[in-house]
Amino acid sequence: MRFEELLDSEQFLIIAQLEPPKGTDTSQLLRCADTLKGRVQAVMVPEMSGAIMRMGSIGTSFLLKQRGLETIVNINCRDRNRLALQADLLSAYTLGLENLFVSEGDEITSGDHIEAKPVKDLNVIGLLEAIKKLQKGTDLSGNDLFGIPKFCVGSEVNAGLQRGALELEVREMEKKIKAGANFFFTPTIYDLKVLENFMKKVSPFKVPVFPQVTILKSVGMARFMSRHLEGVNIPDEVINRLGEAPDKIKEGIIIAAEMIKNLKDLCRGALLVAIGGEERMPQVLDHVGI
Repeated sequence: MRFEELLDSEQFLIIAQLEPPKGTDTSQLLRCADTLKGRVQAVMVPEMSGAIMRMGSIGTSFLLKQRGLETIVNINCRDRNRLALQADLLSAYTLGLENLFVSEGDEITSGDHIEAKPVKDLNVIGLLEAIKKLQKGTDLSGNDLFGIPKFCVGSEVNAGLQRGALELEVREMEKKIKAGANFFFTPTIYDLKVLENFMKKVSPFKVPVFPQVTILKSVGMARFMSRHLEGVNIPDEVINRLGEAPDKIKEGIIIAAEMIKNLKDLCRGALLVAIGGEERMPQVLDHVGI
């Protein structure tokens, strides 16, 4: 079933994130993909997350689609001007890639090519509006298209912000919906109270939200994410539980599975992320009962 159709269903959806390889060897990527086939409803393919140079999202998504997986292409605003963005969107559609995740893109200074120049010709709202125009049959300059794409478009929302920052984020989310966003991913969140508060605020929008559940592998990883990544919420009790566990890898898998189970009463699904440990995703799904 197509992802857009799944969004209209009552099914709780699991989306797995698979990083493209840094190089042309796709064997590990495809092995991981095969372990997820039939167990997740879609695979989201980041576009050089962390500003680290890797194989592109479009090419990787095409390989995974050929493997029989429903894919979500990440298009970010960081690396392309409006000409290249529109061209790549049309290319993606002609390759059968109909699902998009639109994001700003991580800062260049966090990556492995800090001398690169960010483009940011369009922001996320501008890119969403460009996609809407393409779907109505014109480019950003008003020129007619010969053949019109049809996308299912998602964007990002930071559910972990607090007080005034959260109110601004909710208003920005509403703008993204008006610009054409059909669903949303959040950053990593393990604080159910924070998520419950956010979901109450955005419930009138009636748009699917998929909180990111990152498989934690160490106390250091959890503390770094919670302290340095904006809106990432990992409570002390989760960090302490990980620290006290004799097998932290196994405990991280169990914690992720428990979080996904807890989301079933709050959200339409979850975005499962492993950050270099994609081989652990099937074990999380085992504990969830999928």
